[in-house]
Amino acid sequence: MKKRSVTSLEVAALAGVSQSAVSRCFSPNASIAPKTRERVLAAAKQLGYRPNSIARSLITRSSRTIAVVMSQLDNPFYAQMLDVASRRLQQHGYHLLLFMSGDEQESASVMGEILQSQAEGILMLAAMLSSSFAQECVARSIPVVMINRTVTFEGVSQVASDNYQGGYWVGEFLVESGCERIAFISGLPESSTSTERHRGFLDALAFHGHCCCKEARGDYDFATAQAATRELFNAKPYPDAVFAANDHMAVAVMDTLRSEMGLRVPEDVSVVGFDNTPVAAWPSYQLTTLQQPIESMVVEAIALLLAQIDSGNVSGEYKVLPIVPILRASTRCSKTVI
Repeated sequence: MKKRSVTSLEVAALAGVSQSAVSRCFSPNASIAPKTRERVLAAAKQLGYRPNSIARSLITRSSRTIAVVMSQLDNPFYAQMLDVASRRLQQHGYHLLLFMSGDEQESASVMGEILQSQAEGILMLAAMLSSSFAQECVARSIPVVMINRTVTFEGVSQVASDNYQGGYWVGEFLVESGCERIAFISGLPESSTSTERHRGFLDALAFHGHCCCKEARGDYDFATAQAATRELFNAKPYPDAVFAANDHMAVAVMDTLRSEMGLRVPEDVSVVGFDNTPVAAWPSYQLTTLQQPIESMVVEAIALLLAQIDSGNVSGEYKVLPIVPILRASTRCSKTVI
């Protein structure tokens, strides 16, 4: 038999306070005297009281939930981002509802579920957003903030690292390191991060009188990046450098070159990634990469989201944060490169 739930009225009676004082005690950032809080918490513990968040949301008309949308979790970069986001939201008294969204058909279904969830805001971690859904969110005054994706939709805020400049740095670095046959493995074709990194990379090569010798699609996926590596190295002359649009794919490149082709990194092929995930620093990889400011991106995005929730005004803001090159042993480095 299910045990009867203790009510806030019973806690208030035992603590000798008002019911509103009990409510304030269990509400994030609410004002309540320390001694009153102590009495309420003691009474709640004695009675076994637990606040009912569903009932509270009906009274306050605030669900205190944020929908977080992701496209994948196998990439360590996204797992890091989710960890930072969940901790930050909890600090602000918000619950996190996680939704996974892949292709367009799945995305449309997920977006419908998000609207039904009564989430107060939407945080998109490297996930795609349709223009129709963006318009509906703006019409309903639901703030949307995207991290590491860029769109041109009105009312959608975005926080990203400087992907173009990162790609430019890689192109320039590899040329100045003496590489001549430089290849590129892209992410998802519709991804703004891959597009911007690719554009900066090609611009740097062109500026120095070089071009990209070969390209292949890796789709930000480990197995697909392995297949892309085989494609790039299916005939001589082989590339002497590979820029993979993220670390996840760069690690796949290194594994494939070493285990299947007997090539050495960096003696035969220099490899560069993007993100600076923990695996990049492992002794077996020592991957040269670009560090994205995960903590700063998430903090900025959550600040934008909560500010719009508090004000009730949905607006589109765009912030770009700098990246930092991390030089390691996966690349050859000439004396002219600092």
